[in-house]
Amino acid sequence: MLNFARQTLKRVPSFQELLQGNMGSAREEITVDVLVIGAGPTGLGAAKRLNQIDGPSWLIVDSNETPGGLASTDITPEGFLYDVGGHVIFSHYKYFDDCIDEALPKKDDWYTHQRISYVRCKELWVPYPFQNNISMLPKEDQVKCIDGMIDAALEARVANTKPANFDEWIVRMMGTGVADLFMRPYNYKVWAVPTTDMQCQWLGERVAAPDVKRVTQNVILGKTAGNWGPNSTFRFPARDGTGGIWIAVANTLPKSKTRFGEHGAVTKVDADQKRVTLKDGTVVNYNKLISTMAVDSLVQFMGNKELTDLSKGLFYSSTHVIGVGIRGERPERIGDKCWLYFPEDDCPFYRATIFSNYSPYNQPQADVKLPTMQLADGSKPSSSDAKEGPYWSIMLEVSESSKKPVDQKNLLRDSIQGLINTEMLKPTDEIVSTYHRRFDHGYPTPSLEREGVLKQLLPALQSKDIWSRGRFGSWRYEVGNQDHSFMLGVEAADNIVNGAVELTLNYPDFVNGRQNTERRLVEGAQVFAKSKKALD
Repeated sequence: MLNFARQTLKRVPSFQELLQGNMGSAREEITVDVLVIGAGPTGLGAAKRLNQIDGPSWLIVDSNETPGGLASTDITPEGFLYDVGGHVIFSHYKYFDDCIDEALPKKDDWYTHQRISYVRCKELWVPYPFQNNISMLPKEDQVKCIDGMIDAALEARVANTKPANFDEWIVRMMGTGVADLFMRPYNYKVWAVPTTDMQCQWLGERVAAPDVKRVTQNVILGKTAGNWGPNSTFRFPARDGTGGIWIAVANTLPKSKTRFGEHGAVTKVDADQKRVTLKDGTVVNYNKLISTMAVDSLVQFMGNKELTDLSKGLFYSSTHVIGVGIRGERPERIGDKCWLYFPEDDCPFYRATIFSNYSPYNQPQADVKLPTMQLADGSKPSSSDAKEGPYWSIMLEVSESSKKPVDQKNLLRDSIQGLINTEMLKPTDEIVSTYHRRFDHGYPTPSLEREGVLKQLLPALQSKDIWSRGRFGSWRYEVGNQDHSFMLGVEAADNIVNGAVELTLNYPDFVNGRQNTERRLVEGAQVFAKSKKALD
């Protein structure tokens, strides 16, 4: 149990100031029970729970003026919005739902969509998940895929060992046909490492295992399988993109306990003295620390060589987000598609999101006049005059790592050419806006070495009263969506205050296999207390 102490402020004079008796320029020192570093979903989840508990004193800091972290949204000068990659809202937790509904409570704050996703393969659009819809492929590829599935099913009946890596898991579950046509090339494009370098414990609900009988029936009857997965229905904010959610959540917190911007940037973490130094010289003394920065960065801020060397066993990929804004009505060939997968090498991106389909406010309104920057084939437009819309947009994601380098200088050009190659754009389409941003930490790779590192690194940090949590704080992709990330922070706060088990961190399959309804933003006792007060 944590002994609570209210936040205090005091100045610490320098030696020279003591000699001069001058306290005027002394730095600020803050003391709190719990310090939260990072205002992405995990940090905001921790702060939200600490604020609800109203016990220990706390403070949340972030180097960015705008909260959101890797769930932020950028806007181009022309007025096109782009998220940091493909984010949508689907949830395993009632507490998460409560918090975002409190932040954006109106019905018109949200749009609800049915996922419409396809895989681009052999110049065809195959419904997602690919392995359940091989009925859409040419006959010879159907035969290869079914042959592989039958071999895999027979092998599974006699196998007495677990797959050694992700590649073996793919072949055992789906066979060599699906592996070669989709799973191997696509996953290399996503993860930027070969499937042989990845473990398979992370999979859970992430990958649909094919039903060989159903797949065979669909091939014979020419049918496709329906939607699968936890995100078959999802929500998206009407305005301000995904980042708008987290700005709204942050706005429900007391401003006196938030410190966002340069004066919230961390420059040093002294784990022994339990002191964090900020860029403006402020020192924050803490009892417990919830850090949501990437754990490999955290140990460097700590100056701990042993843990830094240990963290080098973790692998990650960088993500390039490319945005293209186009003038004209959304083409029929695009329709109401949500996101699309690209395993083949005719484009550098692995996923494309029709971002304009999520909300009409993700792009400028039709009466906004914009000049044409270029045609899709790279040629100059016939006129440089600004003209009205309508407009639509595409957001692309490209991975990069030491095992999959990227030509950054020409990536935007190559991506637009890839859109033409895959028939997403016509050569004469008018491009009115482009966007390109690289995010160094994009995907935490479930590498073969990951668990060996985390089983030492996270407990070592916790022994120093540091809870390293979040997409890169705890480095577990299987609990790295927005709802998971938020709850990693919530559960860390509960663990600190009352010793509650952190289910999301320690039991991913359990939380992903159910609706987690036990924790609520307004607890039963709070409802009772309010009702009693009203009666009094």
